[in-house]
Amino acid sequence: MEDKIISVGLDIGTTKIVALVGRKNEFNKVEVLGVGKSKSLGVHRGVVNNITQTIQSIQQAVEDAKINSGHSVSDVSVGIAGQHIRSIQHSDYITRENPEAVIDEDDIQKLIQQVYKLVMLPGEEIIHVLPQEYKVDGQGEVKEPIGMHGGRLEANFHVVVGQVSSIKNIGRCIKSAGLSMANITLEPLASSEAVLSFEEKEAGVALIDIGGGTTDLAIFKDGIIRHTAVIPFGGNVITEDIKEGCSIIEKQAELLKIKFGSAWPGENRDTEIVSIPGLQGRDPKEISLKTLSKIINARVVEIIEQVFLEIKNYGHNDQKKKLIGGVVLTGGGSQLKHLKQLVEYITGMDTRVGYPSEHLAGDTSEIVSSPLFATSVGLLMSALEEIPAGVSSDESVDKNFKDIKDGNQSSKDIIQQRKSILDRFGEKLKEFLDNA
Repeated sequence: MEDKIISVGLDIGTTKIVALVGRKNEFNKVEVLGVGKSKSLGVHRGVVNNITQTIQSIQQAVEDAKINSGHSVSDVSVGIAGQHIRSIQHSDYITRENPEAVIDEDDIQKLIQQVYKLVMLPGEEIIHVLPQEYKVDGQGEVKEPIGMHGGRLEANFHVVVGQVSSIKNIGRCIKSAGLSMANITLEPLASSEAVLSFEEKEAGVALIDIGGGTTDLAIFKDGIIRHTAVIPFGGNVITEDIKEGCSIIEKQAELLKIKFGSAWPGENRDTEIVSIPGLQGRDPKEISLKTLSKIINARVVEIIEQVFLEIKNYGHNDQKKKLIGGVVLTGGGSQLKHLKQLVEYITGMDTRVGYPSEHLAGDTSEIVSSPLFATSVGLLMSALEEIPAGVSSDESVDKNFKDIKDGNQSSKDIIQQRKSILDRFGEKLKEFLDNA
């Protein structure tokens, strides 16, 4: 069999940095060849606050992945998230000079470029504009207006906005680590590719990715992304609460949370106690598991209520916007005991924990199949995405690829029509960073 394309997904998180080296096997499943993981030291709530430490952590994770896989690593598909990312819904329209002429790609591009001119807050820039539904002369629910006739073309847009400095810092860290960016993807979208099914996206689903520093939300309906939000709290604040509430060190608090933690206090009896070794020969500290659960529950309820508020802001109570697919939990924080039941109790929505194993080859390590690696697997999948079979042989498409390199905007959009949401986000973000 001919050599397959090797790609790398790099997840720069608040608690960990993960590099996954992989390729597609003959069954179109992702085969993970090597995993590299390092402690993330220079990132706070998804934002780089120490470039030197972040570069070192990236280099360590990539080096481990290189050794484990036996393949050299140069191009990486990177995830971008953090509390600076926000999204807004916006409607806009253009009036066409000749209503009798058919609507083409240039009309859609003109409408999209008009949205890019929206005035943002100081230091913010529009990262991506994603059309949702179109209207032609007042006729609504048009998914594909190309080929139609009309004088007024309007659309609803999902606009993703981020801090210019935060986005540029990610790019600087990658370059300084001796790597180049093959692709850059919004992390909630990467996670959604790894754990959500097409049917769920069609029916309506809310993906909640609970990371170390932030909790990311992505809402899909009718196969289109409808809402994204970043809650600036994650697993780290739960650990911090345990540390303060039980007067123990952070390492012990993290171990307590993982081994004995529960999001449902009623589960534990008052007599259940765990003993923590004392520092430097001091007496051990006894902690009630019920007390531990109460501390965890208070913070988790706060996080879930904030996420549920975002779901309600999207309009979940509206019959047309109802999320039949319910909630999918993923990320390291989703492994907390009884979290699924608590989310169902607070939101009243069906809930499951999302594992990326569906897209992975059968012999993949159980560790990588964990929700902890959902974003990393999604980034690797986006890196492995290729133009569909047969397209590359089309001379006109080859020309379009050449035009992209030459900076031809309209050709780029023709290619983008053939790509997934992930690719469209990626190309726009990469272009943004290259121009930084």
